[in-house]
Amino acid sequence: MIPTLPLVSYQVFARKYRPKTFDDVLGQDHVVRTLRNAITQKRLAHAYLFVGPRGTGKTSTARILSKALNCSGGPKADFDPEEDICIEIAEGRSLDVLEIDGASNNGVEQVRDLRESVRFAPARGQFKIYYIDEVHMLSNAAFNALLKTLEEPPPHVKFIFATTEANKILPTILSRCQRFDLRPIPTETIAGHLLHIAREEGITLEKTAAWAIAKGADGGMRDAQSMLDQLVAFCGDTINEENVLDVFGFTSREKVAALTSTLLARDTPAALSLIQKEAESGRELSQLLGELIGCLRALLVAKLDPSADGEGIPEDLWKKLLEAAGEYQPDRILAAIDVFAESEGRMKWATNKRLHFELGVIKCIQTLGEIRITDVIKVLTRGAGSLASGSDTPLPPAPSPALQAAAVQQQVKPEAAPAQLAPTTSGLASFDMLIDAAPEESEPPPAPEPPPWKEEAKPEAAAPNTPVPAAENPFFQDPLIQSALEKFEGKVVSN
Repeated sequence: MIPTLPLVSYQVFARKYRPKTFDDVLGQDHVVRTLRNAITQKRLAHAYLFVGPRGTGKTSTARILSKALNCSGGPKADFDPEEDICIEIAEGRSLDVLEIDGASNNGVEQVRDLRESVRFAPARGQFKIYYIDEVHMLSNAAFNALLKTLEEPPPHVKFIFATTEANKILPTILSRCQRFDLRPIPTETIAGHLLHIAREEGITLEKTAAWAIAKGADGGMRDAQSMLDQLVAFCGDTINEENVLDVFGFTSREKVAALTSTLLARDTPAALSLIQKEAESGRELSQLLGELIGCLRALLVAKLDPSADGEGIPEDLWKKLLEAAGEYQPDRILAAIDVFAESEGRMKWATNKRLHFELGVIKCIQTLGEIRITDVIKVLTRGAGSLASGSDTPLPPAPSPALQAAAVQQQVKPEAAPAQLAPTTSGLASFDMLIDAAPEESEPPPAPEPPPWKEEAKPEAAAPNTPVPAAENPFFQDPLIQSALEKFEGKVVSN
């Protein structure tokens, strides 16, 4: 007797937990609401186009719409997914709902066969529905052959198209369809659904692990479900964050926050050491860079909107990052993001990704610590009070300590010098002292009277149009200007 293998009835999570009704569709409320209202109001279009990234629910939504159109007593938005015709549609064996792969049926001959079949009435339901997946793979000739049928199909025919690249579809096709853009599913929604699946399957899934999976899925529910399937095979019934990081090479939020902290502290050796450790442990550096950019973006948004959250970073780490970023103006954080955006573009095509990452880190730290000409202008115009934070350490983007000390020595009154130049914890005068020590706007002291024997030798008055030498201009005699010229080794040049 020949032994027979038992039938394997296991279904992957992506198929087992595929949405069955409109209520099951997650993260696409704008699409679900529009389709529900269209069915309720009997305002059904003859062609629909679903556009969106992979794993966002295009095929699932198309099947749900087909069920709603062909269910018993339909069309109706609230149908029974367990009735026979709905089960046939869900399993892809309905004679009235034809699912066509646009990649393998992209020629004119296949479109001609489709045009011939649309003339036949549906076998069981009210509509004959043609669902073409990856419709952008059709050739231009196939699109043109479909135009007339798509514009004026028989009353019993509906077309549903799905694509990830709508820009490759002819405008003449787009104008004949109602377009629905499916968005990437939020990380919180994906994490919550993964926890729901884990409860249903009797799996212990930590919340931090669910968040790490959802973050790595990048808005795709199917990708997240497939990752959870793989983790169950690797870990068994208990999954923690470390398992997720080890299997997929992701970086923990703590490591991302630590790297961001080293950047804000302008600690180049620590930042490079952290990148080296992550690279040696097999982490994906492109993914780490993306997480770092997301963290800096969250800090920038928090600068502009204090009510913004930390993009999933734990609350205690987020508070420390906000404190570390408090001394930076939004334009500095924006400049740091620009630096890493350039590095990200180079890393996509580079073989040595670590090199470009490290160069981006060094350039970012230099950008955060540099002094710009606008900062010097603010000090020279005595408008630097807005840059002071009241701490003992000068705030970036404040001028260098040498320039501050020189300005203080030139401006502080003699009787106030002992009190105002008291050393601080950093050994430098604070920026508030610089502002307090600056003299108020007052008339210049009177010039000393010449000796009596020189009164008769007064020079002739200069002509009204005689230019004053630049070196003798009162503006350049200002002590702050003199300090700036000395610091930057400048000189006054006459026009």
